[in-house]
Amino acid sequence: MEVTAVVDFAEATTTWWFIPLLLILFTGGICPAMGAVLITHRRLLQVNLISHCVLPGLALALVLGLPPSVGGVLSGLIGALLAEGFTNKKNQNYEAIMNTILSGSLGLGVLLIPLFGIQIDLESVLFGDLLSASPGDLFRTLISFLTFILLIFCAYDKLVHIGLDPEGAALSGIKVSYLNLALGFTTALVIVSSMSAVGVILSIALLSTPALLGLQQAPSLWVAMLRSSLFGVLVSLLGFSLAVIFNMSPGPLISVICIAFLGFLPKKNN
Repeated sequence: MEVTAVVDFAEATTTWWFIPLLLILFTGGICPAMGAVLITHRRLLQVNLISHCVLPGLALALVLGLPPSVGGVLSGLIGALLAEGFTNKKNQNYEAIMNTILSGSLGLGVLLIPLFGIQIDLESVLFGDLLSASPGDLFRTLISFLTFILLIFCAYDKLVHIGLDPEGAALSGIKVSYLNLALGFTTALVIVSSMSAVGVILSIALLSTPALLGLQQAPSLWVAMLRSSLFGVLVSLLGFSLAVIFNMSPGPLISVICIAFLGFLPKKNN
């Protein structure tokens, strides 16, 4: 019986759906948990910038012969630094400047691809290609998952304090800018790792909607993260299942389901 079980497991790991299923489970869990932290820190706009900054880094990494994920994380980190810089300056035109940079970053990435003759599937990068996921994609997702867990384990109380009162946290001696940078780096890792599952652009939906649902009346941040992850896994599994049944692309389908789940948000009474 034990030998049969081992053989059955080995056969399962070689089937086409096994790695995509594991990838969507991890992505569906980590993105919303990350999103819950980012929403409490009011940093979702910065995440949008980071996701758009990833593409130029992917392109340049391929030109230089580096792993695309390394270039994506580094360019995403540059996006995080830009976001942090504009946040600290508190420019009244902050949102307009941010939106201009994110659009320009995406445009730069698109221009670099034909300029250097880079062989890259732009549609897969932007919108995901879950059904062709590889063990390498799963490994990157596990790295981002462990990095996020390490950040939460080491700095949970400080992250909560910053989310509730960033100025008070700074006055109490917490290195807010360093923690925000660590949060930006982790966010870049999460976005790059979710590239195969939902794409660097559509990952914003998975970072946002399940987190909004998980944050409703949550007594603490860790409860909100747990709830958000559960909603994220539910949305991701639903999208994956429907994509397989109807032969559709999982990434865009998951994003559309996220829109539908917004209907579950409680309505404010006037």
